[in-house]
Amino acid sequence: MRTLLSVVVPVLNEERRLPATLVGLAYALRGFSRRTEIVVVDNGSTDGSAEIARAHRAGPVPIRIIDCAERGKGAAVRAGILATDSSYVGFCDADLATNMDALVPTMDCLNGGVNVVVGSRAHPMSDVRARHSMVRQVGAWAFRRAVGSLVPNVGDTQCGFKFFDRDTAERIFLPLRTTGFAFDVELLARARRSGAVIAELPVRWTDVPGSTFSPMRDGYRSFAALREIRELLDRETHVPARRIITADAAIAEVA
Repeated sequence: MRTLLSVVVPVLNEERRLPATLVGLAYALRGFSRRTEIVVVDNGSTDGSAEIARAHRAGPVPIRIIDCAERGKGAAVRAGILATDSSYVGFCDADLATNMDALVPTMDCLNGGVNVVVGSRAHPMSDVRARHSMVRQVGAWAFRRAVGSLVPNVGDTQCGFKFFDRDTAERIFLPLRTTGFAFDVELLARARRSGAVIAELPVRWTDVPGSTFSPMRDGYRSFAALREIRELLDRETHVPARRIITADAAIAEVA
């Protein structure tokens, strides 16, 4: 029987946070009636991350471990997504900052015809508990403004919780070229241009200490990547996006 859902977790030196994440993911997935799996993508870790993932293989949800030699979160997520063949696939961050209670409404949306579900900290019903520095908050605000023309009407492109139906995942991840933290922008822009139906979903999100994101180093690279993404997409032909809807509207359509 085909796997229903694969959850990809990109990992770079996450031995401290990964154990709790795998336990939390397995707990959230065990309630599904069809087979699910966790795919851990080791992006060049030099600590015990891979060994920790292997130790969980005997748990209630199968765990696969793959290596991605190309560095960058975008490269790792792409490798993980394309290594699956499940009906639905998505990714979450190794810190599990987004509570996995969002999986049930996510699957409701996908089963109802939504192609891309985006966890959104900007959704008015989201519960966000952040401890970011002022520098990071200002940078995030500026980044959202800059992203607006590439992915209009999506309030939060960077939340590490996104899920897709199989056809859409392959259509937007195969040509994906952004390897760093800004990869979400390219994949959502490609989703819109492909005509995908995108739903933003409220989430419970808690900032977890230990992020590998550096506001100065990675923030600069992310802004630089936006221009590269714009130039890349401008060279490609595309069709108008079909629509972007709210999660509530998507679930209402199913009903």
